[in-house]
Amino acid sequence: MDRQTEFVLRSMEERGIRFVRLWFTDVLGSLKSVAIAPAEVEGAIAEGVGFDGSAIEGFARVYESDMVAHPDPSTYQVLPWRQAGRSTARMFCDIKLPDGSPSFADPRFVLKRALQKAADLGFTFYIHPEIEFFLLRSLSPLIPLDQGGYFDHTTLGDGTDFRRDVITILEQMGISVEFSHHEAAPGQHEIDLRYADALTMADNIMTFRVVVREVAVSQDIHATFMPKPFSEHPGSGMHTHMSLFEGDTNVFYDAADQYNLSKTAKQFIAGLLHHAPEITAVTNQWVNSYKRLVGGGEAPSFACWGRANRSALVRVPQFTPGKSSSARIEYRAIDSAVNPYLAYAVLLNAGLKGIEGEYPLPEETEDEVWRLTDRERKAIGIHELPRNLDEAIRIMDESELVAETLGEHVYEYFMRNKRKEFAAYRQQVTPWELERHIRVM
Repeated sequence: MDRQTEFVLRSMEERGIRFVRLWFTDVLGSLKSVAIAPAEVEGAIAEGVGFDGSAIEGFARVYESDMVAHPDPSTYQVLPWRQAGRSTARMFCDIKLPDGSPSFADPRFVLKRALQKAADLGFTFYIHPEIEFFLLRSLSPLIPLDQGGYFDHTTLGDGTDFRRDVITILEQMGISVEFSHHEAAPGQHEIDLRYADALTMADNIMTFRVVVREVAVSQDIHATFMPKPFSEHPGSGMHTHMSLFEGDTNVFYDAADQYNLSKTAKQFIAGLLHHAPEITAVTNQWVNSYKRLVGGGEAPSFACWGRANRSALVRVPQFTPGKSSSARIEYRAIDSAVNPYLAYAVLLNAGLKGIEGEYPLPEETEDEVWRLTDRERKAIGIHELPRNLDEAIRIMDESELVAETLGEHVYEYFMRNKRKEFAAYRQQVTPWELERHIRVM
């Protein structure tokens, strides 16, 4: 028995744990869970827990349905909101086949493959997300919790109390928070998680969503990570800061460069820009995602980069002079309703393609890109991101990068599911259409 397993067993006994929840995600990023008794945990860690994979979105067909969830004891944490005689802990799982081989349907394994590719090149991939979400008093009609705006402070406001409660729980679970504040839209909030390696961060994002929803339910309100619930207000993104390290050295930093960006960083950015259209279906996977990516605001519509330019797809934030560890880039298209395992896998591999292929970095874009004409953008080599999910999946359908990153099983399921989603969306008659056309046609 290894030390981590010993710690889990000892902690369960000391904390009086009654249930242990085993967590994993389906291909679309929905959290799945099965609860086991503490007496079963040692066996579950050693042998796994079997389940019917055909019942999980994208996992298996009926005739090959047997799968096994193997808890990762390093992810063990007590759930702070499950106390008072019913103490509960959780562990994330790796999904395997009965013969012990990894399941290619497991999004966590997709990310692990990408991270192993980076490791083979000597890199560790670090992530820092800014997670936005809405708090609502009512779902029908949609009523935001508050009428605050960007960075607004209200004494003992409901949103302030909510963020405080969420952060308290996250920190009790070992998830460090860097910032929190009110965002631009009424009822919109942001909490930024402190840097971690990409696998840990993907697990943390899934935990974050659970915590936000649990706190919302406890306060009789609603929380949503839907990218664009209000037509008249900005949507919810998950701007993601990224860096590559070799040991303790940030390979994105170069003190001699004008922008303090190394050749590796520039090639990584170039890879993101070059492959952005084909990975957008993964980083923005819902029909509603593209209502957020409309020109005219801080959500990017075009594949370009800049420093102070918040309309760019990739931004190079300013960082503390001399503090090389904080050199990073920010990818701004990704939204809060993403499957983080798949999204971080395609972002990483797109950047690595740029490094391996030594892609040249285009000129920096200083203007607000959406204000330029199509001719001006074309002249400086700026490409538009997909305008809707249908465009995104058509471009992804031609992508070797995405197919290789996701693997055949996840890639084919994802494409089928998204085609079906867009086909269903096309059949809908919206209130906007009725309002505009019912009397004039």
